[in-house]
Amino acid sequence: MTGRRVAITGMEVLAPGGVGVKEFWSLLSEGRTATRNITFFDPAPFRSKVAAEIDFDPEAHGLRPQEVRRMDRAAQFAVVAARGAVADSGIALDHLDPYRVGVTIGSAVGATTGLDQEYRVVSDGGRLDLVDHAYAVPHLFDYMVPSSFVAEVAWAVGAEGTSSMTSTGCTSGIDSVGHAVELIREGTADVMIAGSSDAPISPITMACFDAIKATTPRTDAPECASRPFDMTRNGFVLGEGCAVFVLEELESARRRGAHIYAEIAGYATRSNAYHMTGLRQDGAEMAEAIRAALDEATLNAEDVDYINAHGSGTKQNDRHETAAFKRSLGDHAYRTPASSIKSMVGHSLGAIGSIEIAASALAMEHHLVPPTANLHTPDPECDLDYVPLTAREQTTDTVLTVGSGFGGFQSAMVLARPDRPGRAAA
Repeated sequence: MTGRRVAITGMEVLAPGGVGVKEFWSLLSEGRTATRNITFFDPAPFRSKVAAEIDFDPEAHGLRPQEVRRMDRAAQFAVVAARGAVADSGIALDHLDPYRVGVTIGSAVGATTGLDQEYRVVSDGGRLDLVDHAYAVPHLFDYMVPSSFVAEVAWAVGAEGTSSMTSTGCTSGIDSVGHAVELIREGTADVMIAGSSDAPISPITMACFDAIKATTPRTDAPECASRPFDMTRNGFVLGEGCAVFVLEELESARRRGAHIYAEIAGYATRSNAYHMTGLRQDGAEMAEAIRAALDEATLNAEDVDYINAHGSGTKQNDRHETAAFKRSLGDHAYRTPASSIKSMVGHSLGAIGSIEIAASALAMEHHLVPPTANLHTPDPECDLDYVPLTAREQTTDTVLTVGSGFGGFQSAMVLARPDRPGRAAA
């Protein structure tokens, strides 16, 4: 390891409620929700009928008709976000060695939307046992291989360095960025285009989560359906989205006068090796990931100013996560504001970790902790300060953001101001 420090110098977010960083932060800071009744297909056959959808016109966001035809919706998100992040960073990639610019993209379910649509076509709506491939789109193979997202982003920005796909369930968005940070630190790359994208709102995905009763059946008020840490919560709201960042070595960013959103000071991931969907009540593995991330950042529990929680809104996750914060931060957990933005933008599976990194950086930038919407009746077992309903003004030097995923994955990342108190200048 070279010890190089890594900064976020550009970002773009595509999230329910608005496309773009400005629109995303407006929704979060105002505590508005973007959950609604599903419009992408008829949800009548399903137990859960609500989702957090994005109103997205790919051609209006710069994609050519050929690109739209070639790419799955999640790949479209990734390309649009990557171009936006590069523009936001002000970095001149064409003046850099392209072999020193890499790409890491995360996704939990890949091209689910495209595969669902194409199966309906080639099977004639499910009536054919032997499907007719002649009716499929020419680029169907790309839907079968999620690494095609990485290739599309690399082509879009001209990156010819190390490139990879990260698929670790709902921690993919943290893990893809964490991997990119490690590549810069070790000297493999100077600049990384990193983030995650998922567009899972499709019949097959809804059916899968219906089967395990993970999504909420609440339909009377879709805008209030996502209720992390609330006593009345009964499952998460499926969402979609994407966030992509430009990451670069901190001193290089300073030399070119880049705007630095935050330093990614620490990252760690663990697995509970326990159950595909179940979680241990004590939160030990998430707590260990948090401690390891803080150690890498050379910070103590008392240095954490805000926790961007996973907060999915399922009974077991919210209690597991609360236990993990107490186990890793001790008494400081009770003094630290935490919140779940899934209450407003839903749970976009592999994408949400990157979207929450963006929210964490913006919370530092704007000195504001976003709220947990719909938190009216706190669960006594979730007895931390989960910032109900209204955003809170607060100067924040260090943010902890965490993720938990099917398969037992537990990840944590620490974002900090590069010039935070107690940190020696690089």
